[in-house]
Amino acid sequence: MNTQTEAASAFIDKIKNRQATIGIVGLGYVGLPLAIAFAEGGFNTVGFDIDGKKTREINAGRSYIKHIGADTISDRVRAGKLAATTDFSQINEVDAIILCVPTPLDEHFEPDLSYVVGTIESIVPHMRSGQTISLESTTYPGTTEEELVSRVEAADLSVGSDVFVVYSPEREDPGNPEFAATNIPKVVGGHTPSCLDAGSTLYGSVFDQIVPVTSTAVAELTKLLENIYRSVNIGLVNELKLVADSMGIDIWEVIAAASTKPFGFKPFYPGPGLGGHCIPIDPFYLTWKAREYGIHTRFIELAGEVNRSMPAHVVRRCSDALNIHKKPLNGSRVLLIGLAYKPNVDDDRESPSYELLERFQAAGSEIDYHDPYVPVIRPSREHAHWAGKESVPWDRATIASYDLVVISTWHECLDINELADWSQFIVDTRNATGSLSPDVRLAKTLKA
Repeated sequence: MNTQTEAASAFIDKIKNRQATIGIVGLGYVGLPLAIAFAEGGFNTVGFDIDGKKTREINAGRSYIKHIGADTISDRVRAGKLAATTDFSQINEVDAIILCVPTPLDEHFEPDLSYVVGTIESIVPHMRSGQTISLESTTYPGTTEEELVSRVEAADLSVGSDVFVVYSPEREDPGNPEFAATNIPKVVGGHTPSCLDAGSTLYGSVFDQIVPVTSTAVAELTKLLENIYRSVNIGLVNELKLVADSMGIDIWEVIAAASTKPFGFKPFYPGPGLGGHCIPIDPFYLTWKAREYGIHTRFIELAGEVNRSMPAHVVRRCSDALNIHKKPLNGSRVLLIGLAYKPNVDDDRESPSYELLERFQAAGSEIDYHDPYVPVIRPSREHAHWAGKESVPWDRATIASYDLVVISTWHECLDINELADWSQFIVDTRNATGSLSPDVRLAKTLKA
């Protein structure tokens, strides 16, 4: 038995015997559920993050993500299976290292790998033989080999012999009760066959189904395909929405009718733009990488253009709505419903609601928002000047004081009948008003 096989076998045995310690780097919407999953699976789990507030909250048994219950964390902390730290030297003490850090775009829509590269460079000096390291951050094909494998081997650790490198893209869907972290099939690609064995065993210890692929690049492109598929189809239905509006046709009724076809059709829905950490960003990782091969990704770029144009369309429809009431956009009081990028979560990353805030402000409107999941806007690099702005109350007097209400994201805890009763007029980007009676819709709503 060669050295590579012996090292892989030793790691695999530690996983199977639940004797391995798992390290999760990055404790956000992806990393925290993953850390909980390994802790619930019987592993000693250590979460690493540069944000001391997050690590303190975890060690105190508290949750900072709304859809993750505090009991889920506190139970694992009390059992001694979950802890968190900002001390990256403790990487040496874990057997598996899983990287869940952001991969945003820069101002030129090009990949910003600074979080990935910075994290790798802070970890590699503390790595040792016998560890498996996995990258989960969405990125372009070749990143794992170019950025992770190269740095590990520069530290005199042989990949496939001393340590094992895999790429396994996250598939977290925050707020979706149908899918927990571990019942979503897990794609795993290894740098070598031994790496794949180690990675498949690692994830197979807590995930219901493992989907092994032949390389890290295949796994990287798999994740991009999943999100490009959504981006392109959402761009298509957003464009069709503009066509339907111009023809006086309700696109939501069209989608509902088309959805009755039992084959060959999957419904996608229009909205005020794309949000979240994946769909608005990930396709452009492939667009950027494809240029290296002389390929112009026209579908991806066109879908991005259409989706990015939707906030401007919404504001135009709001101007139309105010004109009906003989009011200009400039000087009107506008209330935005929903700051999170999707229903029933507190995740506001890349939310199109922020662009709506910017556009209404630029047009001279007095703009506020209501979102029970985002009671106050947190500091961020992209929207620093909105930090500290608070959600206005949900009551008749407050809502009636606005000239226009715009539904950007609709949470199930909100009452559409109350909103229709209290508001002067509603522009609805999510078909939340579809359940209202026809006479109320005719009198008080405009879809956008």
